Amino acid sequence: MSVPARQERRDGGLLQCRHTHAGAYAAVVLAGGYEETGNWGRFHVRAGDVLFHDAFDAHLNRFEARGATILNLAIEGPAGGFRAGRVYDADAVARAAERDPQVAVHVLTAQLREMRPIVDDWVDLLATEIVRDPNCRLDRWADAHGIAPETVSRGFARAYGITPATFRAEIRARRAFRQIVHTVTSLVEIASVLGFSDQAHMTRSVRVLTGATPSHWRSRSNSFKTLPA
Repeated sequence: MSVPARQERRDGGLLQCRHTHAGAYAAVVLAGGYEETGNWGRFHVRAGDVLFHDAFDAHLNRFEARGATILNLAIEGPAGGFRAGRVYDADAVARAAERDPQVAVHVLTAQLREMRPIVDDWVDLLATEIVRDPNCRLDRWADAHGIAPETVSRGFARAYGITPATFRAEIRARRAFRQIVHTVTSLVEIASVLGFSDQAHMTRSVRVLTGATPSHWRSRSNSFKTLPA
């Protein structure tokens, strides 16, 4: 059954604090613009741009003075692995959504071109490194870049809404959640490979992120997985 699409209008100058959504969706910018800072970096978006969010992704938004109108479409996951993209006719996506949200997703993906995150400051470099390696040692990174650890913590928190240590914990928990749901790898092995101290540590982290334990998500996903022959 199609999930209803929803348009929302955000006022100019609004700071939307860091938050998460339980389901994956695409945010199509129909008018205005804003900066989104989330698990995949920072993006400046305007009309025609699209941001993709996995289940339990977290982000904050800083809206321009003119505000923004956004169309949210439920999706299965990022189109083609994109985290952000651009379409040449956002209005066509909006018109299709009025009839059938699933058709709107097809119209969107047919037009989509990838857009890369902004990397113009050390905070973005650090976020990129943590996403690449959730076991990144923050003290070593700070020393390698000649920045005091306390400056790293404060500066990152100003841009991303959380400290780099919390960001790193979220990235690790989110990666565990995806492997729990989409693979048949044992929970013990997932915890070990992703750098958790033990399975109990991973369980606590996933529960903080999603509100449920790895065992809960693994049992829910069993009907969608096929074991290799």
